[in-house]
Amino acid sequence: MTTNTDPLFREDAYLAHADATVAAVNERGGIVLDRTIFYATSGGQPGDTGKLIRPDGSEIAVSGTITGGSKDEIIHIPAPDAPVPEIGEKLKLVIDWERRMKLMRMHTACHLLTVICPFPITGASVNEADSRVDFDIPDQTYDKADVTEKLMQLVTTDHPVFTRWITDDELAANPGLVKSKNVRPPVGTGRIRLVCIGDEGHIDSQPCGGTHVRSTAEVGGIHIGKIEKKGRENRRFRIRFGPLPES
Repeated sequence: MTTNTDPLFREDAYLAHADATVAAVNERGGIVLDRTIFYATSGGQPGDTGKLIRPDGSEIAVSGTITGGSKDEIIHIPAPDAPVPEIGEKLKLVIDWERRMKLMRMHTACHLLTVICPFPITGASVNEADSRVDFDIPDQTYDKADVTEKLMQLVTTDHPVFTRWITDDELAANPGLVKSKNVRPPVGTGRIRLVCIGDEGHIDSQPCGGTHVRSTAEVGGIHIGKIEKKGRENRRFRIRFGPLPES
């Protein structure tokens, strides 16, 4: 039996603190709360880390966050030897905000890259210092300097980034919203979350459950560190923070 968690981060990715109640503790000590600001590993974005503060002021370090029996069950993994809270206990939630912000900037940068390279996505991974997006690209003329320049144009123009919800039927009527070649967004709940960039989403709109910055300017300086050949047409683009190093 799964215990659902209200994912506060889906509506407000900038919540760094919140209060919650322990709903369950599984056989491995994983902590399930009635609601959370901790993002669970999914869609190439790693789960949040941070801490849970108990009423007596003691802390439970959270070393990771994952989903359980369903996407709606979010499990907070305590660090080794951390105390286990009681069901019904009230906790204060604090995420590692510096880490989360880096992941949000990187995730939004990955979405921008899919605008510059409008090809089927075969894989992606968001990390704090080096993220990647893999594409099937028939055109092999892309180079890292050119892609970096186009990315930074989108960043410095400072487009808004926001989310909206559509129905399963709306997604079916607009299959071009899905950029992944092999992974389809989950359907059946009646609604799909879109992450949109630009006024009315005119720069980009695609299904995504991850956390993002509020505007492209918040991404900051980024560059393509490397373009790797992974197959006859498959190319891996690595995104890194900071300006493109001089050759």
